[in-house]
Amino acid sequence: MQFTSPQKKALAWAALLIGGVLLLWLLAPVLTPFVVAAILAYALTPVVDWLDDLGQGRLPRVVAVVLVELVFLAMLLSIALLIVPILVKQLPQLREQVPPLLDQLNIFLAPKLAALGLQVSLDVAGIRAFLMEHLSANLEDSVGQLLASAKLGGSVALSILGNGVLIPVALFYFLMDWRRFISMLLALVPPGTRGVVSNFTDEADGVLGQYFRGQLLVMLVLAVYYSVGLALFGLDLALPIGVFTGLAIAIPYVGFGLGLILALLAGFLEFSAQSGHVSVLVMVAVVYGLGQLVESFFLTPRLVGERIGLHPLAVIFALLAFGHSFGFVGVLIALPVSAVLLVAIRRARDTYMNSALYRES
Repeated sequence: MQFTSPQKKALAWAALLIGGVLLLWLLAPVLTPFVVAAILAYALTPVVDWLDDLGQGRLPRVVAVVLVELVFLAMLLSIALLIVPILVKQLPQLREQVPPLLDQLNIFLAPKLAALGLQVSLDVAGIRAFLMEHLSANLEDSVGQLLASAKLGGSVALSILGNGVLIPVALFYFLMDWRRFISMLLALVPPGTRGVVSNFTDEADGVLGQYFRGQLLVMLVLAVYYSVGLALFGLDLALPIGVFTGLAIAIPYVGFGLGLILALLAGFLEFSAQSGHVSVLVMVAVVYGLGQLVESFFLTPRLVGERIGLHPLAVIFALLAFGHSFGFVGVLIALPVSAVLLVAIRRARDTYMNSALYRES
């Protein structure tokens, strides 16, 4: 079978693409910190360039890079520290209130399960002993016990520590030489196709920029909404839980689920002795149910979805596929990478529909 010149080029590009994907899959554990650093550099480079322009050449780029990276790391640390007051307040409450809650749950469930022919009973005494043993110590001892119970080996701990150091270092160099890296990549493109590649990257850059701006607006609006909504119901930890839920929305489905669990846990521990479980369920149903509706049908479609054009099924598939290939980091990068792939798919579809192969079939 003889192949025409365009077909040979298409096959060559397909082979390069398959080889690149295979290489990425094989080197995923090694490439993960560099991929994360590159995505962060893409998002933060406009801020560094803005500081460069603001300084009008009097501010060295290295100073701008250090300032931007320090502010970004401080923001990440602040988000992580939102969990601290939740743990500090709820660990003692867990020790005191979970055993009575388990007794009530056992009394409620046992007759209903027995009516169905299931003889199931919670080992309340054993659970109470476990909680008293593991939650009676201070926070540091609890964290130590958690790590020990999870059998966190030295290699895993070293990997986490290594990524924690490597990502900021790689981010620094990416921010310093981002333009040079992009120029080097474009230089590898054959001169005859640079126009097409340039148009593609411009379109992908526009889609990604819209995604990041829209996602940031969604996060800020929801952080305010959840904080105010939980505070109106009188939850003491409304601010940290609300802000955490809003910001964690950046991780689709996972962030909302974590916030929902934290709100349920805090509500049961705080309100169960006062107004019962019904008020907790009403609080979570109203605040998180309305929040999910506003996000799904107004904020995300208006600020993110319409700009990217990803179908909900495509979002779910992207999260599963990237999560399976790259773990938790894959969940983080699933949507922005899918947005770029969507641009490529649209162009491939247009090319196919304008080709002789499509018209002659």
